[in-house]
Amino acid sequence: MEYKYGFEKLEVWQDARSFVREVYSITKQFPQEERYVLCPQIQRAAISIVSNIAEGVSRISGKKNTFS
Repeated sequence: MEYKYGFEKLEVWQDARSFVREVYSITKQFPQEERYVLCPQIQRAAISIVSNIAEGVSRISGKKNTFS
């Protein structure tokens, strides 16, 4: 598979994408009354994980780890 961006090679990003697909599959099975409020909120949270990974990879920081 050819990757357009570097973060696509990360296993954690690929796992997060699989998680999003799974979340969408599960939320399709929710009761009708939950499909307009709860489902989109859960889906956005899952997508946020993928987006945050991609965004975090693109940041360059010269800071050293001070948690040691």
